[in-house]
Amino acid sequence: MTTVEHRANVVAIANQKGGVGKTTTAVNLAASVAVAERRTLLIDCDPQANASSGVGVPPRSLELSLYDTLVSQVPIERILQKTPIEHLFVAPATQDLAAAEVELVDEDDRAMRLKRAIEPIVNDYDYIFIDCPPSLNLLTINALVAADRVIVPMQCEYYPLEGLTHLMATIDRIKSALNPTLKVEGILLTMFDPRNNLARQVASEIRTHFHVFESIIPRNVRLSEAPSHGTPALLYDARAKGAQSYLSLAHELLGDVT
Repeated sequence: MTTVEHRANVVAIANQKGGVGKTTTAVNLAASVAVAERRTLLIDCDPQANASSGVGVPPRSLELSLYDTLVSQVPIERILQKTPIEHLFVAPATQDLAAAEVELVDEDDRAMRLKRAIEPIVNDYDYIFIDCPPSLNLLTINALVAADRVIVPMQCEYYPLEGLTHLMATIDRIKSALNPTLKVEGILLTMFDPRNNLARQVASEIRTHFHVFESIIPRNVRLSEAPSHGTPALLYDARAKGAQSYLSLAHELLGDVT
């Protein structure tokens, strides 16, 4: 009897609009899934490297990073770093990653570099989360080509709603040309304030067109403070509403996979 190799669920956290809680979601969802004893890898695909520092890996301390994997094709196993959370590893970024788009522009496989990089380790994890930069550039395209699914964090305001149309069009183009199995897992409402009439109206509008996660991430001081301590909210204050909301999201995500 042959055994079927386990393959990680590869999830991109993407939105070209900045300030919507994308990196906060990548860090805290990855931490919450790891706490549920799933082997988890967080890939920091943003040159700002906030996801790396958010799990306790300062970019300045690194000899190798995702830049080396994408540009020089250094095996991704060589850049992986442990985090303070058991079962959670990170493929860190540095500011060098900003140069990757220019350096890869003439390469025929420029959109496939990340997908090919993770293939040797895709059976070593249960979940791989990719934190994308706040733009629809080559790094985001690499993430969407490598991913099975996309989670879109979104603040309930007008401009993020307008930008959602552009993101969905990009995802459709990626599906048509490079990754036909890519699926939008859902929209995650972030920084939500139920007292705000516009927030409720935008949330209602999104729900009429897209699948929206039941879990909603509120505005939460402790969630905002955690990155300055280089730690996910779960380690900073597990009882905070923000940390509990991401635990709820993790349970929702895990329950969706058999």
